[in-house]
Amino acid sequence: MEFYAEADTERWAAEPDKRPGRTAFQRDRARVLHSGALRRLSGKTQVVTPGSLPRALGATRAGATPIQAWDASPRTRLTHSLECAQVGRELGAALGCDPDLVEAACLAHDMGHPPFGHNGEQALNDFAKDIGGFEGNAQSLRLLTRLEPKRFVRSSVTGEPVSVGLNLTRAALDAATKYPWARGGHPSDPASVKFGVYEDDLPVFAWVREGAAPYRKCFEAQVMDWSDDVAYSVHDFEDGLHAGHVDPRALRSATERADIWRVAIGRYVPADTDPQELTEALERLIEQDWWPHGYDGSAVSQARLKDATSQLIGRFCLAAEGATRAAFGTGHLTRYGAELVVPRAARNECAVLKAVADRYVMQRDEQERLRADQRVVLAELADALTARAPFEGLDPQFRALYDEADDDRTRKRVIVDQIASLTDAAARSLHSRLTVHHR
Repeated sequence: MEFYAEADTERWAAEPDKRPGRTAFQRDRARVLHSGALRRLSGKTQVVTPGSLPRALGATRAGATPIQAWDASPRTRLTHSLECAQVGRELGAALGCDPDLVEAACLAHDMGHPPFGHNGEQALNDFAKDIGGFEGNAQSLRLLTRLEPKRFVRSSVTGEPVSVGLNLTRAALDAATKYPWARGGHPSDPASVKFGVYEDDLPVFAWVREGAAPYRKCFEAQVMDWSDDVAYSVHDFEDGLHAGHVDPRALRSATERADIWRVAIGRYVPADTDPQELTEALERLIEQDWWPHGYDGSAVSQARLKDATSQLIGRFCLAAEGATRAAFGTGHLTRYGAELVVPRAARNECAVLKAVADRYVMQRDEQERLRADQRVVLAELADALTARAPFEGLDPQFRALYDEADDDRTRKRVIVDQIASLTDAAARSLHSRLTVHHR
């Protein structure tokens, strides 16, 4: 804490400490950890919808060995966030960040994501295109500073209570901001769909970013971002092996590699990347003693795969730690005093794992059929809520916000907020109640 300025620990609404001895960042971490929004992530899709993979799995491609998966349950947004937090806490501490601050940011970074993962994000963005769109990271900021009920202040205009969300510190909110710009404001790609704040939330965003250079991510946010990449690339690859969809032996095939590189280039690495770089990245991984050259579901095989995931996480984190220390020295690296340096070789290895999971898990035919159905569910749900709100479908919290709204744009944003808050199962249940029974 002594390496952070007083402004870093300020909150949008000043409030006294409840218990002496806790730091401001420990309080931030506790608030995120105990939030309802974090708990709801247990019912939200990470990559593969929970329950969509069978427990008993046979061969899925030519040459794959039939196995019985010990547990084919894929990771959820919650398990991913917990794993990201563990990676980020240790990497941040090794670089001199406050570990509670980095952990809070990692726990919070996906809290605004809607049901059905990135597929749901696309559906909500389509629905909200005329009111500023939808982006999971911008929704996270909105949730942390407005929607998650924890702290209220009196409006200076009306005297009524107004939510300030979890009322986290400036540093914690900044550390959770992966894309510090508004829609269309990407510093190098105005067409990018990634952004971190809606127009409605610009006042608190400006407060969070006070003193920061435009577009620049604070050091803790960079640690969070790399920890996110490391966690999901490694664990999606692990899940793919557990479920029987990824056969490590197939990765030696030139044909299979060509398919993987087509997925990787432009999506996970720059469009001008030479495929040979990715080939070399994969070869470096395959040459490691701990690389899982096969997987049969046995206890020994499970242990070897778990060791491989640990080795991969350590490899990627140590690469970033070493390169960053070489560039910025051995002191405490915090806020805007340094940049996280991730070697290109490590980024390419991480990207290869992402592309493997994408190619063999996300692109499976049954997953695309499921995603198409999910998009229909959210589109129909949005239309039904638009037609029936506020009398049907809105939780009391969102119904009150809907009643207070003074224009159609604001009311539509409330509907988006309501849908984004739902778990996968809750979205399907509400869709069924509002559409099936009204047909």
